[in-house]
Amino acid sequence: MKKVYLVHGWEGSPTSERWFNWLKEELKEKNIKFDALEMPNADYPRISEWVSYLNNTVKEIDEETYFVGHSMGCQAILRFLEKTPENIKIRGCIFVAGFFNLKEESYECEEDREIAKPWIETPINLEKVKEHTINFLAIFSDDDPDVPLSDSKIFKEKLHAEIIIKNNEGHFNKTAEIKEILDFILK
Repeated sequence: MKKVYLVHGWEGSPTSERWFNWLKEELKEKNIKFDALEMPNADYPRISEWVSYLNNTVKEIDEETYFVGHSMGCQAILRFLEKTPENIKIRGCIFVAGFFNLKEESYECEEDREIAKPWIETPINLEKVKEHTINFLAIFSDDDPDVPLSDSKIFKEKLHAEIIIKNNEGHFNKTAEIKEILDFILK
C-alpha cells in the first residue's frame, strides 16, 4: 500500500500550509496512507533533532513510500535518507520550495541566519540519497522570497529530479493545492 510522509518546514506544522490539508484529503479519497509529521522545535530547527525524529517516527519505508517536504522539511528528508540503511529503497521524494541556499532577504534577523547556517553549510551526500530513491520531483516558484530559483538546477543536476517551476506561488505558504504532487504519487 502506498504511504506518504509529509515533513513541514521551519516554523511550520502539519497544518501550517493550506495545501497540506488538500493533499491529506486527496490521498485519503484514494486510500493512500498519509502522515503529516510534527517536527520538533520547529521555531529553532536543528539537523540532529529533525533527523533523529524521522529515524524514531518513520518505521516502515519501502518501494511504496513517498516523502513530501516543504522548505526545510526537504533538507530534513534528504539528511534522513542519506543515513538510511543500504538495502532500503523508497518510491519517491517531492520537494516543494526545497533549498540548498537561501536568499539574503529571507533572513529577518541575525538569529534566522544562525538557525539556517548549519542547514546550508553541512554537506549532504546526494549520491547516497539517490541510492535510496527511485524518483524525485522538485517544485519551485518564480517569485519565492526565500529560495533562489537557481537551486532548481542543483536538484536537477545532482538528483536528476523532475523540475516544475510555478508562477507567483511565493514560498507556497498560501497555495491551496499543488496538483503535480498528486499526479506524481498516482503515476
